[in-house]
Amino acid sequence: MKEIKINVDSINKVKEFVNILNTFDGDFDLVTDRYVVDAKSIMGIFSLDISKDITLAIHDNAPADKVVAALAKFIA
Repeated sequence: MKEIKINVDSINKVKEFVNILNTFDGDFDLVTDRYVVDAKSIMGIFSLDISKDITLAIHDNAPADKVVAALAKFIA
């Protein structure tokens, strides 16, 4: 598993972030404090405080290097 800090502090950023992640097979979670949500779920993301940086957990079955490259503009 690989973890990176991301910033998706607006509705448009969340939509673009989810659209990019949905192009990849694999499991992705967003983790903040004690909350863990599916990173491919717009509704799940909006249940978090998006004004702060959030940890994206890329699980082993996803191509981490390609995902990180595709999400470069969101990396905090």
